[in-house]
Amino acid sequence: MTERQGAYDTGNYRNLLAEYGYGEETVQRRLDETWKQLFEGDEETRFYYPSGEDMGYMLDTGNLDVRTEGMSYGMMMAVQYGSQDVFDRLWKWTKTYMFMTEGENAGYFAWSCAPDGKRLSNGPAPDGEEYFALALLFASHRWGDREAPFDYGIQARDLLRTCLHQGENGVGYPMWNPDNKLIKFIPNCEFSDPSYHLPHFYELFALWAYPEDRPFWKEAAEASRQYLHLSCHPVTGLAPEYAYYNGTPNNERGFGHFYSDAYRVAANVGLDWEWFAADPWQRETAGKIQAFFADKHPEDYRRYTISGEPFNEPALHPVGLLATNAMASLAAEGPQAKASVELFWNTPVRTGKRRYYDNCLYLFALLALSGNYRIWMPQGEEA
Repeated sequence: MTERQGAYDTGNYRNLLAEYGYGEETVQRRLDETWKQLFEGDEETRFYYPSGEDMGYMLDTGNLDVRTEGMSYGMMMAVQYGSQDVFDRLWKWTKTYMFMTEGENAGYFAWSCAPDGKRLSNGPAPDGEEYFALALLFASHRWGDREAPFDYGIQARDLLRTCLHQGENGVGYPMWNPDNKLIKFIPNCEFSDPSYHLPHFYELFALWAYPEDRPFWKEAAEASRQYLHLSCHPVTGLAPEYAYYNGTPNNERGFGHFYSDAYRVAANVGLDWEWFAADPWQRETAGKIQAFFADKHPEDYRRYTISGEPFNEPALHPVGLLATNAMASLAAEGPQAKASVELFWNTPVRTGKRRYYDNCLYLFALLALSGNYRIWMPQGEEA
């Protein structure tokens, strides 16, 4: 395998779509059109909705609620695409309705609210917090900080501090296990979700979190990369939705198989390689995932065991799955890398009730494959 420096070191982001023959103007037009469909389109396509004069939310169209997953994803999309208006609307809605100020989860965000802001849960989901934090840091670097709550950098660092230190006063729980440095599925449990592991985010937290927390994040990046070695199947590359700290599938509630959450692992591996190129194992594993799906048509995607045995249950989000498999091409170097990108390019965004999750993963893949999912450094610094 050829050695490669990541974009953090070089400042160069691959436009894989252009490399595979799609013209740069065509690619940019596709990105602009997709953004418009998802953020301004009709009721069969959009997942973003303005709320009042200065707020907005991302609707989980399948469950008709607003989730920290979607809100944090929308903020990351907005800072990458360059829409500060959408970013600020989403962040103000999040702080207004989701931020918890009392109890064991004070300082975290309620993972589910109704579109009118009514809280449907008082529990957090750590994947939202990690995306909020990095999106805010990128916003601070790209646009500069303003008055609260738009003092993005302070908001991000305070949130990261809460994620690590919650419970040290005897109330609540941290989102990362302080001993093994692994992210939890929820704070008050001791197992994980492989798709939550974002070592490329933690590398940046190790640069920009409060100084006393930076060593932890550096260790967490390495711990998460090693955890994915344990949780991804050695033949198929597939990961379970939930897994114990030793990487084995957690099937206590039927979430130990390859299904919706787990699709994101391929995308995360691709982006981590693109940004940092720190773990050659990622290239091999991305190729294994793509090889597993090479002879399968999206309309026949299923739930699978991580060893690859299919269930009768069809995939709920086939467009999201093919999008994450395409994003894995940022790392993969096998024969299916180009084919996975071509399948993605030839697939439109999903419409209808279940479009939210698919199209979140679709837009992330389009940003990444076009070289537009970038590390935004502090002003005056270059990657």
